[in-house]
Parts: sequence; structure tokens; C-alpha cells
Amino acid sequence: MRELLFVCVHNAGRSQMAEAFLNHYARGRVRGVSAGTEPGGDLNPTVVQAMAEVGIDMSAQRPKPLTPEMVERAAMVITMGCGVAESCPAGFLRIDADWGLDDPRGQPIEKVREIRDRVREKVLALLEIMEGPDLRGAASTPAHGPAHRRGSPAGPG
Repeated sequence: MRELLFVCVHNAGRSQMAEAFLNHYARGRVRGVSAGTEPGGDLNPTVVQAMAEVGIDMSAQRPKPLTPEMVERAAMVITMGCGVAESCPAGFLRIDADWGLDDPRGQPIEKVREIRDRVREKVLALLEIMEGPDLRGAASTPAHGPAHRRGSPAGPG
């Protein structure tokens, strides 16, 4: 099974949302994993709340440290736009795409919802490219269709 790795510095927000959305929508055909170059102690509670609002429980998730083995196993490594290359130990991180997403840390719930929705758009676009529309399943709503997607899944939009 292909594994996609989402990387942030603290692994407490964006990368965790990307992992959760990928695993939710891929239904076991592709596996999402996330990690941080300097992982924090807990997830951002506002991120956990925003994800619960769309039916995804992240309360059991914890930040994880990035390892060379994770990078090696990954079919693709996607950073969230947070300068992880500067904080990656030993320079073992390869970056296949950077999504350039805003940091939810310290943001009000309204802004975190916007970031969450942008992460979901990028995950769905990536799944569509990788596996075709059938992998998107229940996420096939007009708000997530190609006409509403900004930019490409491999770059900021």
C-alpha cells in the first residue's frame, strides 16, 4: 500500500489534518502518515475541534517525530508550508510538494475552519490525481469539485 507522508514542524495541526483526511477518504487504499521535525506535546485543540465538526475524531492523535525510515517508506513527502527544511535534522528530508498552508496555531476557530477546508481540498485533489474520482467516495460534493479547487495539489493555490 502506498504511504504519503505529511510533514510540519510541530505536527500539531496541518499535517495531522492532512493525515486524518487522507485516511478517511482513501478508505485503506492509500495510507496517510504525519510527523514533525520538532514535534510538540499535544495537538492544537482548535484543530481537534474543527475536525470533529466534520466528523473526524483526532482526540487520540499525538505529534510524532520525523524519522529517516518514514521518509524512505513514503511514496510522496508533502510539507505544509512551514519551513521544515530548515529544521530537519541531518538533511534526510526530501520534499516532493509543499502546500503553503497557513499555520492554525493561535488562530480563531473561523480561521482554523478555513485552513481545515483548504487541507481537505488539497487531499481530495491529490487522491483524484492518484486514484481517480472513485477514491473520493462520499466527498464528491459540488463544493469539492474541480471547478472550485484552487491551484494544484502539489503547490499553493
